[in-house]
Amino acid sequence: MKTRLLTKINALLERHFPERRLFLRSDTETRFIRLRPATQLLGFAGSSAIVAWAIIATAILLMDSIGSGNFREQAKRDQRTYETRLNALSDERDTRAIEALAAQQRFNSALNQISLMQTELLTSETRRNELETGIEVIQTTLRRTMKERDGARSQATNLEAALAENPDGTRVRTDHNGTADSTLNFLTTALAATASERDAVIENAQNALLAADEMATEIKLMQDQNDIIFRQLEDAMTISVKPLDKMFSAAGLSTNNLIDQVRRGYSGQGGPLRPLALSTMGEEPSADMLRANRLLNQLDQLNLYRIAAQKAPFAIPVKAAFRYSSNFGYRRDPKTGGRRMHSGVDFAGPVGTPLYATADGIVTHAGWSSGYGRLVKIQHEFGIETRYAHQSRILVKVGQRVSRGERIGDMGASGRVTGPHLHYEVRIGGKAVNPMIYIKAANDVF
Repeated sequence: MKTRLLTKINALLERHFPERRLFLRSDTETRFIRLRPATQLLGFAGSSAIVAWAIIATAILLMDSIGSGNFREQAKRDQRTYETRLNALSDERDTRAIEALAAQQRFNSALNQISLMQTELLTSETRRNELETGIEVIQTTLRRTMKERDGARSQATNLEAALAENPDGTRVRTDHNGTADSTLNFLTTALAATASERDAVIENAQNALLAADEMATEIKLMQDQNDIIFRQLEDAMTISVKPLDKMFSAAGLSTNNLIDQVRRGYSGQGGPLRPLALSTMGEEPSADMLRANRLLNQLDQLNLYRIAAQKAPFAIPVKAAFRYSSNFGYRRDPKTGGRRMHSGVDFAGPVGTPLYATADGIVTHAGWSSGYGRLVKIQHEFGIETRYAHQSRILVKVGQRVSRGERIGDMGASGRVTGPHLHYEVRIGGKAVNPMIYIKAANDVF
């Protein structure tokens, strides 16, 4: 049965693959290899499989090469887009820095203007008090002069009555004619002197009234000038205090607590400005005095805000070119790939980029810390702490007092990192908060 089947298969294959012989000849003998139809079929199938595999592999390589080229082009396009966006962000950051510098200059100019206005206000208040004292003296002199005038008039009336009784001296005896003439001459001289004194008193009274009117007009002009100065000062206070109050509120800090803490810390060095203390002669303080005291209190509050802003981290630790490589919050861990909390903000830049303190404070740590690498910790007022990690070089020591903008080290890649950057943290009471809250809040003022 098998023999018949094989015979039929060979007969069918011989139509396409007839039996062939491959002769192998040497110097001494000749041999041949018989290639049966089945053997030829296997060889043809194997060759076809190899050719097909070569064609498929070549096609795959060509497709992969074309795809890789597309991927590379796409990666280059993405890189160019990313670089363009980085340049735009850098330009925007530079613009914001210029605007912040201009705002700081305007703020300083406003403070200088407020100081000048305060000096003018105090000068005007002193001048007004002097004018009020002068008016009181003039009024007292006027009242005394009017009394003297009335007394002179009474004396003149009495003398005129006496003369009326003896108009020509007819009732006086002839032997006393000389005495009557002397008395008449004395009375005439006294009446002339009294009339002259009366005229002088009237003229002085009129001059005093004119001077009083002029002083009243001058006082009214000074009051109007003081009102203008007060309004300008009040507007300046509103423009200066509100942005600071908004900045502290945006950072989640209680302005009342901040002011109380700063006032307690600076009460021994002169402290806030004192209210105006002018004599009111037992009367209630005037509206201008109350208004001036309110302005002085606002100036005190502005000064306390300035001190608080200097001691809180309302600044950015990197002034050179950088990019934000990681924000605050949960993220994928770059080492393990797991989801972890990132308790700060990362500023990526070249190794050696200068790093600066964001507020006044005292260095509490300056050295190696596991995971952080070379780490600097600065303790600020109000229970705030800032951390600067992964540094390549540290320029401060523990216990050193630093100021805002003072250089504390250089950016590096020490510790648990994938590349050079600064890991910046802000902690309040030991709890990490988003540093961008302080950075963005300060953009409204500085």
